[in-house]
Amino acid sequence: MRINGVAVYPRSMAILSIQSRVTSGYVGNSAAVPILQRLNQVVWPIDTVAFSNHPAHGAFRGNVRPSTEVADLAKGLDERGLLPACTALLSGYLGSVETGPVVFEIASRVRSASPKAFWCCDPVMGDNGRFYVSEGLPAFFRDQAVPAADIVTPNAFEAAYLAGMDIVAVGDAVLAAQKIGTSGPEMVVITGIREGDSIASIAVAGHEVWCARAPFVNIPAHGAGDAFVALFIGHLLRGIDTGRALALAVSGIHELLMASVSANDLLLIETLDRVVAPTLAIDAERLA
Repeated sequence: MRINGVAVYPRSMAILSIQSRVTSGYVGNSAAVPILQRLNQVVWPIDTVAFSNHPAHGAFRGNVRPSTEVADLAKGLDERGLLPACTALLSGYLGSVETGPVVFEIASRVRSASPKAFWCCDPVMGDNGRFYVSEGLPAFFRDQAVPAADIVTPNAFEAAYLAGMDIVAVGDAVLAAQKIGTSGPEMVVITGIREGDSIASIAVAGHEVWCARAPFVNIPAHGAGDAFVALFIGHLLRGIDTGRALALAVSGIHELLMASVSANDLLLIETLDRVVAPTLAIDAERLA
């Protein structure tokens, strides 16, 4: 079965998730793994960094994982003959520019072993008007990863960089997504589009354009983007169509943010049932 050209597999398949990891809090794999598992997906996590906490909290300890370690862990899966069971590759925060080509090569290896597997690339580069990744990573995403991926999920700041244009409203984001899509990906999802008291996310796949809006929740939402991508991909892999998957992901993140207003980190585990099956229904509007 395929959704907008993206293969959908039985739940016995597995997702290879290459992202960051924090000991305290829910960022990268720390957020994606419990969400995907709660959606009955098997997850193989490979961590690109191992930090005690999100650096935005101030002092932290830990290290960027060597790119050779990322490569070796994927090679170990390959040597065990597991990659044919890979339904999707999900990549997020890479930690270093050296890890970029490694993930690119892993994507090639996954596709060779499992030709219908898709690559969802979250081009984590920055937010709120600034980059926070190693020099060279933005260009890697723009010139190599995004054109090769099947699904890309930038926030509004990242999408503006990838498309080479300003994004101040949903209409701008749609144009940016369409422009990014001409480079290769079949689906472009853009999050964090602020419009007044609401925040919008869009999904553009071929001629379909979907938009879901939620009330803006003014809290530091470290990891919310990683949680959103896991929700969206997890729902797609359940066979849910693009518009409904977008609506469920936006609804789940809104539930999570509302529950975390007074907390230092996202209260993911406490609200996990409502995150994956939200009680607050936010609909997605089809714009085209």
